Amino acid sequence: MALPYSTIVTTLRAAGCVFAEDEARLLVESAATPTELAAMVDRRVQGLPLEHVLGWAEFCGLRVAVDPGVFVPRQRTEFLVRQAASLAPAGAVVVDLCCGSGAVGAVLARLVDDIDLHAADVDPAAVACARRNIPGDRVHEGDLYAPLPADLRGRIDVLVCNAPYVPTDAIGMMPPEARDYEPLVALDGGADGTDVQRRVAADAVRWLAPGGHLLVEAGKRQAPVTAAAFARCGLIPCVVTSDELDATVVIGSRPL
Repeated sequence: MALPYSTIVTTLRAAGCVFAEDEARLLVESAATPTELAAMVDRRVQGLPLEHVLGWAEFCGLRVAVDPGVFVPRQRTEFLVRQAASLAPAGAVVVDLCCGSGAVGAVLARLVDDIDLHAADVDPAAVACARRNIPGDRVHEGDLYAPLPADLRGRIDVLVCNAPYVPTDAIGMMPPEARDYEPLVALDGGADGTDVQRRVAADAVRWLAPGGHLLVEAGKRQAPVTAAAFARCGLIPCVVTSDELDATVVIGSRPL
């Protein structure tokens, strides 16, 4: 016998789920059997992110596969996608670096016509997941630029990178859903949160086409540090923000 909806809501609310009604509805809709529903509710009560329990996340209106142990795309990252889409002409060469589930690249492929899309991540679990959202031969496993096809060098029009940017000392203050169930490599950005961003910027000019753009999501306080790093690496920096999504994106443009 299936758990009553009201019981699921009460159970989730007692476990601290703020949006218990919405989560209960999604769990009921996703479960194929009463046994599966009970197991899904139990996993959620134990603290698993809802997206890991469901096996997907809604991101920019697209249902994206998200496997257990893979970084869950955040709503604020929709701003990064919007900015990247606005800079990518039809047919652009686009790379989703530190791609995680591949959510950013998958949405860009929907928003911009005929892009030549590639994605890369250092985490094997993330790569396997991204290959469910992006054609598998376009997802590469390795550290930053290392696994990308050599013929992309100097040809990338839009390089979008949601690199980890949580300062190491702040990891312990993150919600348990993130710090306990998402990979540390997708969260930890080093002492000030900009370690990976600076590494991405260091080689960006070699990979970007003339006039191409590097976009990274950053914390509001980190943005000036990241922008300065972009400038030192030969990029023209610009910081854009969204109050609606509480999001900040640093854009670096390679001069023509």
